[in-house]
Amino acid sequence: MSNWVKDGKQVAGKYYGEGFEGVVVNSRVKYGGKVQYTVELHNPINLRWRTEPVSRILVEEHGLVVL
Repeated sequence: MSNWVKDGKQVAGKYYGEGFEGVVVNSRVKYGGKVQYTVELHNPINLRWRTEPVSRILVEEHGLVVL
């Protein structure tokens, strides 16, 4: 497994100013070479442009810290 693949890892970070913790459910390389992760959150977060809390987010590699 490559070191950019973080499926199943516990992660934390900030998403548009909101702190989060969760588990990576998918790792992928986007067109252009940047790595993106789908993170299932332990606790949903509220985003100012959404009326409902979100429980799954897409985050680029620079926005994550592996716990």
